[in-house]
Amino acid sequence: MNTWPSPLGAEWTDRSSVRIGALVPLTRPGWVEAGRHLLAGLELAVREVHDAGGIAGRPLELLVRDTAADPQRAVAAVDELARLGVAALAGEYHSVVARAAAARADTLGLPFLCSSAVLDALTEQPTDWVARLSPPQSRGWQIYADFLLGSGHRRIAVAAQPSVYWASGVRILRDYLAPRGGTVIELDMRALAPSAVCDALVDNRATALLLLVGHPEPAVSIVKSVRRDQRLAEILIGAPAGQPEFTEWAALLGGDGAAIPFLRYLPERLTPLGARVETVLRERLADAPSFVAFEGYDTVAVIAEVLRSHGADRARAAESWPRVAVEGTRGHIRFSRTPGISVWQWARTPVQVVDRDPAEPDRFRILHTG
Repeated sequence: MNTWPSPLGAEWTDRSSVRIGALVPLTRPGWVEAGRHLLAGLELAVREVHDAGGIAGRPLELLVRDTAADPQRAVAAVDELARLGVAALAGEYHSVVARAAAARADTLGLPFLCSSAVLDALTEQPTDWVARLSPPQSRGWQIYADFLLGSGHRRIAVAAQPSVYWASGVRILRDYLAPRGGTVIELDMRALAPSAVCDALVDNRATALLLLVGHPEPAVSIVKSVRRDQRLAEILIGAPAGQPEFTEWAALLGGDGAAIPFLRYLPERLTPLGARVETVLRERLADAPSFVAFEGYDTVAVIAEVLRSHGADRARAAESWPRVAVEGTRGHIRFSRTPGISVWQWARTPVQVVDRDPAEPDRFRILHTG
């Protein structure tokens, strides 16, 4: 069990801690680098709240559980954390895992602020127990589709694996692009080897290929195959789910991993708080913090404000989602009801389409904003 201990010499009016449970993918097959960034943001914010006096004089404690991208493991973690008396849940990166955790939190009456997962249907029915910082998939992927159309792409292939998340992405793209003259060609990666993708792209006259597959494999192998095929020299490779955000992508692909647009949830300019947090996170991670690290920090900032204002009672905390207002690292955070979304939603999450600059792969270029 990972926790933040009380700092030496702290004077607390009440030694009993206020506990937040954190769900994070820290081992494979989870996206470990994303989990590491998410946890860095969560831990930094907890440490700062803790050092500033905690919650109404009580120390703030983070209980971390590794989901390993496993929905059943996440549900078991929610049950355990509820028994341990956490006031709220935070985190999770993988949408399918977050959906399972959200459903269980709703059943148990445990407030859950989802940091990063974007699947629209985070719960089957509307709930007051769950809120979300990341934008719903429909909003982000429609912005990505606008970028594709604006770049002249109408015949778009998707290399897809079976998943509720990937299937939802395909449906969003198809529904949005079809009325605007676009065509989505689905390539089933259960039947195609990465090398066979190239022939399928040529046969279908696709001008763009989107990677709706696991990372690092088969995503890395597909990119290498396409980059080496001279017939596909002009094709755009895209990764709306954000695989190129992390340094592992650049390390595995080098120059082949550049010029692959993806979705990133950052503003063009961070808030003053964000600029300070970026400096600290860069030192902690020994790398540039991803948008996922900022999501982690903002998650704890919001929960801490809820707990300060409404106490550690779970029902009162859940009732406060529509009233909380926090200046986060990426903008002013407020929650509202969004049509078609079953949870409380930050409606103004910044969305960018960016890629790695081929001339300088460690630098990101902003291609489109929404």
